[in-house]
Amino acid sequence: MSKAFTRESDDAPDLPLPVRPLSALPPGARNYLTPVGAQHLREELERLAQGERPELAGATDDADAKRALAALDRRIAQLEESLRTAVIVPPPEPPWDQVRFGATVTVRDREGVEDRFRIVGVGETDLDRDWVSWISPIAKALLNARIGQSVRFRVPAGEREVEITEVTYE
Repeated sequence: MSKAFTRESDDAPDLPLPVRPLSALPPGARNYLTPVGAQHLREELERLAQGERPELAGATDDADAKRALAALDRRIAQLEESLRTAVIVPPPEPPWDQVRFGATVTVRDREGVEDRFRIVGVGETDLDRDWVSWISPIAKALLNARIGQSVRFRVPAGEREVEITEVTYE
């Protein structure tokens, strides 16, 4: 291709990607994790650092491999930071009539539709499994509430009210 059809900026080196904070926690918030969640993060860290990273590090001539290695290194740093700052919260002793960190809470709305949410740490959040972060609106509304109590929280469509019908822990 002729230089007449390229911009000078195309010849410039790629700018580094902006550095994202290691943690998704708001400043000053504690990094709570369930014991199971901490174990999952340790296993992921081991798999990435001992398995995937050495494979990618060998392919240093490939630009795609370099980008993948940089992304992998960022994830490893996130996991290390999360585990370093973790406050591991064991489940409370029974009876389980009050919602605490780590609880799986079954709720029912006015139409009788039931939902289940598990309140976990920010690093454990998995919306596909209905695991919500302790700093989410639903978790904030549920924490410290008791079975039979109704709570309200904001959702994108407005406000929702649910009654707590069951509280369990792993």
